[in-house]
Amino acid sequence: MRVGLFVTCVNDTLYPHTGRAVVTLLERLGVRVDFPAEQSCCGQALFNTGYRHRTEPLLRRYATAFRDHDYIVTPSGSCAAMVRDNYPRIAAKAAAEGRAGAVPEAVAGAAARTYELTEFLTDVLGVTDVGAYYPHTVTYHPTCHGLRVLGLGDRPRRLLERVEGLELRELPGAEECCGFGGTFAVKNPAVSAAMGADKARAVAATGARAVCTVDNSCLMHLGGILARQGSAVRPVHIAEILAASKDDPLPLPGNTRTGAAR
Repeated sequence: MRVGLFVTCVNDTLYPHTGRAVVTLLERLGVRVDFPAEQSCCGQALFNTGYRHRTEPLLRRYATAFRDHDYIVTPSGSCAAMVRDNYPRIAAKAAAEGRAGAVPEAVAGAAARTYELTEFLTDVLGVTDVGAYYPHTVTYHPTCHGLRVLGLGDRPRRLLERVEGLELRELPGAEECCGFGGTFAVKNPAVSAAMGADKARAVAATGARAVCTVDNSCLMHLGGILARQGSAVRPVHIAEILAASKDDPLPLPGNTRTGAAR
């Protein structure tokens, strides 16, 4: 089995530790992980803003970068959804416009081989107990792309429930959007901030020390709001929790603004 890590531009730029956590986790489970250096952005921001034609070169790059991999794994529900749901749509529209060559047939194959991390663990590897250890209270926020586009269902929860030492707290209004929505937060900042504040209040009400999800973009939004509120709750990507072990523990993230201990 040859597995390629699609780290995504957000993680590569702002959260490289999440990509390292994916590698640590998968290697612990006996999976060899490759990192094609030619990979780049999936094009979600361009596509969502209406620049479909400018997204097409990124589809070609993606298919080329991962052409030799049996599976493509990403720690991002939104980017996995972009590839799996929108790449075929973009290819179909290009073909309908008589520009089939703009998006090669290989894109469809690459999209079909793309898995969000928790899908890959549960559906391909068939595991829920990954040998993780994280002795903290945690609440889980199901992201919009993971919930509504990928249909992750209870996969992330099943994985979290098998983490030694972890106490999972129910999140009120869990299925409500956090308000980030990528370019939505830029175009509608007031609405985005209001939705984020509602979600942050729900997170704080659980009494959990950490909030986790499958997308660092949502955690960036929630984490910023929680920090400005002076909350003790910390954002942690699910990959980092699952990669933690007794031999290599993950300290509860701190926040320099609130002076919380790491």
